Amino acid sequence: MLAKVFSAALVGIEAVLVEVEVDVSLGLPFFNVVGLTEGAAKESKVRVASAVKNAGFELPQKRITVNLAPADLRKDSATFELPIALGVLSAFELFSNEQLQRFVFGGELSLDGALKPIRGVLSLAIAARNNHMQAIVVPQANAAEAALVDNIQVFGAKHLKEVISHLSNEKPLEAHVSKATTPSSSSRPSTSGLDMSEVRGQSEIKDALEAAAAGGHNVLMCGPPGSGKTMLAKRVPALLPPMSFEEALEVTKIYSVAGMLRHEHALVGERPFRSPHHTITDAGMVGGGVQTRPGELSLAHNGILFLDELPEFKKHVLEVLRQPLEEGTVRLARANQRINYPCHFMLVTAMNPCPCGYFNVPDRECRCLPKRVLEYHARLSGPFLDRIDATLETRPVDVQKILALDLKEKPSSYYQQRIAAARQRQQERFLQTPHIRLNAQMGPKLLAAHCKTMGKAREDLERAVRHFGLSARAHDRILRLARTRADLEGHDDIQESDMRFAISCRVIDRRNWLGL
Repeated sequence: MLAKVFSAALVGIEAVLVEVEVDVSLGLPFFNVVGLTEGAAKESKVRVASAVKNAGFELPQKRITVNLAPADLRKDSATFELPIALGVLSAFELFSNEQLQRFVFGGELSLDGALKPIRGVLSLAIAARNNHMQAIVVPQANAAEAALVDNIQVFGAKHLKEVISHLSNEKPLEAHVSKATTPSSSSRPSTSGLDMSEVRGQSEIKDALEAAAAGGHNVLMCGPPGSGKTMLAKRVPALLPPMSFEEALEVTKIYSVAGMLRHEHALVGERPFRSPHHTITDAGMVGGGVQTRPGELSLAHNGILFLDELPEFKKHVLEVLRQPLEEGTVRLARANQRINYPCHFMLVTAMNPCPCGYFNVPDRECRCLPKRVLEYHARLSGPFLDRIDATLETRPVDVQKILALDLKEKPSSYYQQRIAAARQRQQERFLQTPHIRLNAQMGPKLLAAHCKTMGKAREDLERAVRHFGLSARAHDRILRLARTRADLEGHDDIQESDMRFAISCRVIDRRNWLGL
């Protein structure tokens, strides 16, 4: 007796349809699962046998062979336990094989037959829809997530018995209807309630962060302890506009595959803000590991990656950021698989000017030798700094501004309105290039088309490139930032003031700023 059931395996953040073939034949009692199974998938036969028994069915004393095809695709998930159990029961003619093949199944079984939630259900539902399947059956905890996908029925079940009753038409399950139609239906982030008006002074830094947030530009802030670097960085998410539904789906898919999606909120509605510790490994940053999962770069997709104490990160960890920052994609190549993870994010970094923190700070004595200061900055390579659009210097805030009771700073809402208008201009500009959303993502052709400079603006740019010894990549990043500043100010073309603003945001260029 042979039965066939459909499930799916994760490859990066996408799912690939998998055929679960179950053969029951005469012979010594034996239960074997083949098809490049690893980890949880290899152990599934033990849980399936116990779950089927506790659901009220006895496995016959026969030879049971389960094949997960295609055989060259790695399968290391417990997703296949529900389809394996149903395939075994179908082989015993509990229900027809034709009825099974109208569905895609996924779910982990506990020993008593209860269905536990799995990761990557959103990707599984998309794969089922793209392969023209009629419906998908998943654990009840994953039903809201799967229901985010249009044009496919979603059934959620709490126990193996419920799935069996549905397939045998004894007690059909009700199709789950998604209630999450907008990103706002999700929970608020941990950064909610933080407002830019709480930061005293630093008006120039705020203006630079406004431009960076408007165009998705990368930022480095350097300054002494207590100058507001971390406060400013944590308030950048409040400046960004809400995610579109398409952006929210992209982020939700990543968090689902990573197993970090909270099931009470099917849709991730807030832009991610990731702030890993400086002891993170390169695998933790870009993804990978024994069980391949997305790293911090992908978890920050459509949001912000904040790296505090930047020189304290291992140098090779910072260097692996270079290609993803350029391409917006993490490409992992292993001996038996190649995986791509999306990672379009805004990089915000902060550092001290020296190990003690007070180099070149008025009224404070630096205890570091010149050699130590140079070594400290040498931890950041030139190619890495080339990928930073704005390098800013934060200065200690005047005590009078700190103590002033009547000092009114601009709230986040002020910046939000200007940023939303600037992003709307970018959206209209890139209508013909849907893969480009922000000025920071423009390539050479788009730069030539939308960042033309004339007169004083062009002269200022050429002078800055020669004076600072900037690379061609840094030249292009100044152009992109100037284009964003023009969008904020409502200029059709890059004006002289826009160019000077962008150049002023290149404060910390190593050859000049250190002055040693």
